[in-house]
Amino acid sequence: MDDRPLLAVAHRAGNRIADLRAALAAGVDLVEADIHLYRGALEVRHRKALGRHYYYEKWTDLSRRRDIVVPELPELLAVAAGDPRLLLDLKGPSLAVAPAVAAMLRDRAPGVPVAVCTKQWRMLDAFTDDPNVRRVYSASDPLQLARLRARLRRGPVHGVSVRLSLLTAPIVAELRRSTDLVLAWSVDTEEALAHARRAGVTGVISKNMSILTRLVAERDARPAAAALPPAPLPPPLRAPRPRSLRRRTMTG
Repeated sequence: MDDRPLLAVAHRAGNRIADLRAALAAGVDLVEADIHLYRGALEVRHRKALGRHYYYEKWTDLSRRRDIVVPELPELLAVAAGDPRLLLDLKGPSLAVAPAVAAMLRDRAPGVPVAVCTKQWRMLDAFTDDPNVRRVYSASDPLQLARLRARLRRGPVHGVSVRLSLLTAPIVAELRRSTDLVLAWSVDTEEALAHARRAGVTGVISKNMSILTRLVAERDARPAAAALPPAPLPPPLRAPRPRSLRRRTMTG
């Protein structure tokens, strides 16, 4: 563990243009935005689509599409205007969101540093040829964390983002042997922040602006430690061959 200030990541703040502007103005290190591909559009939202007319959030919050203002990725990039502090969380179920985002970034923000994360790691291959894109592997449950630890034993990655409740100091120490960027989510309370500090993560993803602004102040008190660590250059994650192909290879 080192004594560098924790990186401050504004959770879902990129999903509303006003929140994006406020988070960037507050000086956070990254602003997270959720990206869905819907009918050819790259929509910025955490809510899931339910048919053509509704959005829902954990089945408790049902909204009509016509009643919600949903920005799209081009608008997000225009507001950011080359600011390198975007963290785009790619959502499924379709893997097609990844090449669509990659093409959009090359067209609208060529060469601008940006981070992308996803729990569907095959999506990250869409950015293999983009040296400006930091690829972050997400894990939200014990099985995904076990797979992530196995993946990191194969070689370094740009970064990881893991549900806080899964993290302990030994696990974080293991992760940090393969990456300089270990983010924990969601860190929205003082108790969660204390847990993150004890575990030794390098950054926290939070919706609590009070926590985020305090972390920014800690960082600014030691400006030499503020920058994101440089990204290593890991090999791309290769998708496994289909079972049918493996059978033909073994029997042929």
